[in-house]
Amino acid sequence: MVTALGVRDELAAEAWEFVPGTVPVGLYGHHVVVGPVPSDGIPGCPQCLARRWQAVRAGFLRDALERGGDPRATGTPPWQAAFAVDALAGLVAAAARQPRPARHPWVWLLDLETLHVSRFPLVPDGECPSCGARRDDTADAARIALDATPKHAPDSFRLRPLDAYDLALEAFVNPVTGMLSPSVVPDLTSASTSSAVGAFTTRSGTYLRECYWGGHTGTYGTSVRVGVLEGLERYAGMRARAKRTVITARLDELGDTAVDPRVTGLYSDAFHAADPDAPRFTPDRPVDWVWGWSLRDDRPVLVPEVVAYYHSPGGIRRRFVQESSNGCASGGSLAEAVHHGLMEAVERDAFLLAWFGRARLPEIDPASSTRPATRAMVDRLAMYGYRARFFDTRITFPVPVVTAVAERVDGGPGLLCFGAGASLDPEAALAAGLCEIATDSVNLRRRTAREESRLRRMADAFGEVQVLHDHPLLYGLPEMGRYTDFLLRGRDDADRVSLASLASGPGALRPSPDLRADVEACVSAVTQRGFDVVVVDQTAPEQLDLGFRTVKVLVPGLIPIDFGWSRQRGPLMPRVRTALREAGLRGADLTPDNLNPAPHPFP
Repeated sequence: MVTALGVRDELAAEAWEFVPGTVPVGLYGHHVVVGPVPSDGIPGCPQCLARRWQAVRAGFLRDALERGGDPRATGTPPWQAAFAVDALAGLVAAAARQPRPARHPWVWLLDLETLHVSRFPLVPDGECPSCGARRDDTADAARIALDATPKHAPDSFRLRPLDAYDLALEAFVNPVTGMLSPSVVPDLTSASTSSAVGAFTTRSGTYLRECYWGGHTGTYGTSVRVGVLEGLERYAGMRARAKRTVITARLDELGDTAVDPRVTGLYSDAFHAADPDAPRFTPDRPVDWVWGWSLRDDRPVLVPEVVAYYHSPGGIRRRFVQESSNGCASGGSLAEAVHHGLMEAVERDAFLLAWFGRARLPEIDPASSTRPATRAMVDRLAMYGYRARFFDTRITFPVPVVTAVAERVDGGPGLLCFGAGASLDPEAALAAGLCEIATDSVNLRRRTAREESRLRRMADAFGEVQVLHDHPLLYGLPEMGRYTDFLLRGRDDADRVSLASLASGPGALRPSPDLRADVEACVSAVTQRGFDVVVVDQTAPEQLDLGFRTVKVLVPGLIPIDFGWSRQRGPLMPRVRTALREAGLRGADLTPDNLNPAPHPFP
């Protein structure tokens, strides 16, 4: 079966009809893709290959195929020579004789210019109309049952170590079938961590969005493995891959069966006045809903699809909010994934409450850390001219939250870099924030210099802050430091607190040997404050094969993190005005004049 690649939109095609017993051959330019060879019990079909191949193409080709263009050949291929046909025939015959693969089917790439042959595994596409098994989203399937999840080490919050997973890089990162990226690149400019970065694209209407993923550890091999898992998490969290959304209804019809988007946060009237085409949520407007599970009430609840998945289909003009990956997390069990998702939701809420309310947080002495690696990284940042500073950001819940700041000592460009972490172990919370600032701060000087003119326009008019990367880059400008004086200035080192003190106080939670017990304790602490904890299972079929689960943890009423100055929901929510007073960090509720007038610096 010989077909041409790059002549139609395979991501929108109906199910293919295959000729049994044939070896598929796809042609594009001077490349020939052979396979996959049908094998009983091994999922993956030629349409999976065509979809993966298209998804990993450059943006200009995807736009031509997916936006109704008219792709055409640029000339007559010069490779129709007898030796090329012989080489292809030999490859097809060899592919047909290959033994049954152990896990994923193989495909082969023949370069007709050089006759070089490469081989790549094909991860089956869970959304493939020919061999995928997407099911309708139902209330019964939304149930979250947390099994016992013993930690693999006393100081870990994971079921098993990273190297215990059979995670083959070449299955997810390659130029033919790579669902996450055509390649992964080591960030050799990073002087503090051995970072690695990849990216995939996904379509939203006319917009082809790049989604970056990466790992930031002490070795490139580990960073790649961490990055691939993050890429899988983002792949799963962008839209529903394993389930088919089937409910469209008005909130007025659903009552307490649904999470009210007015509680999770909406945009201001000023935003809608400036962009009248942006959809506005109203209770009588039909929207799409997916099923989640309330851990507080032990029942299914409906969640707006645009809140549960941050790149849901239909384009930005269908989304009344643009969500982020906040609260999305993966793990080797549902309990592990829920734990990390809940920690992230609590962390972002606490950071934003402190930022908007300009809270004077207690500063932590990094020398009080018991981890040699933490103290060594603090010293390493000092070598590059940055002082690592840390702040106790517990606001409402007895969960250690640490805000981390890398401050350029001489006050020059690349001035400030922020990060945060949350964990029942204060050491882990600080280490998470430190990892973020250690990775980003050393490169911030160069990035600030490269984009200085654009950043200065943002500093003069905050409305120019429009996307995620604008927020942290803006604080590379020295003049933005004045907006952080509430946190950084007028400090005395003698007043710093120990890191261990974050595990003390009323209702302090102690880590358990089992992640399920940690989740139950944290959920109880959150629900005692009047909040629900809703979990949407986002797991993609490609993750199940690896033993991973991904969830979105939503705590309606906590402050969501937004990117773009006009899209900030937090300042409009009641919690941003009352939480600091309720926590004893202010004597009265905040007024609009009390709020920090500058965009948050969170990356």
